[in-house]
Amino acid sequence: MTRTLHLFCSAAPPVFDVASVIEDAQRRGWDVCLGLTPTTARWLEHGLDGLAALTGHPVRVEYELPGQPDPWPAADVVLFAPATFTVVNEWALGLTGKFVVSMASQGAGKRIPTVMMPCVNEAHVQHPAFGTSVATLRATGVRVLFGEGTCLPDAPGAELPGGFPWGAALDAVERAGREQGGA
Repeated sequence: MTRTLHLFCSAAPPVFDVASVIEDAQRRGWDVCLGLTPTTARWLEHGLDGLAALTGHPVRVEYELPGQPDPWPAADVVLFAPATFTVVNEWALGLTGKFVVSMASQGAGKRIPTVMMPCVNEAHVQHPAFGTSVATLRATGVRVLFGEGTCLPDAPGAELPGGFPWGAALDAVERAGREQGGA
């Protein structure tokens, strides 16, 4: 049985590892569909064709036009990582001007297991909106991977110590898939 993962990424440095993350998810048995924020697509523009070939699906930044079929299979699990400060707050507030934020919001609303791992710095975490947004997303059923054992904030402008914990994010996807009955 094929399991489908909708992987959504926003513009934070860990997105440059997305090809290896897709390959890891595929080794775990996932059919991966990749969606990006517009800025992320600009960052990765020279590799978008390769990412589409790797996944076997178009990399999406926008909705299809009215009347066009959805080019992706339905998701069994949604993973939004890295999720920037802006994306976390937009999602929690229901501001769905970005395709990937709208799709993640809909996934959670449709009770599709949804995992999110932010990539934020210590200065962002100090803003009261961040904690409120994380609490709001958790209240809607989103599994927010933030804190000890998952992802911790880094100093502004610094590299994440030990790198972005993509493995922990994919482990959470696996757990969510099993709980949903998809594995």
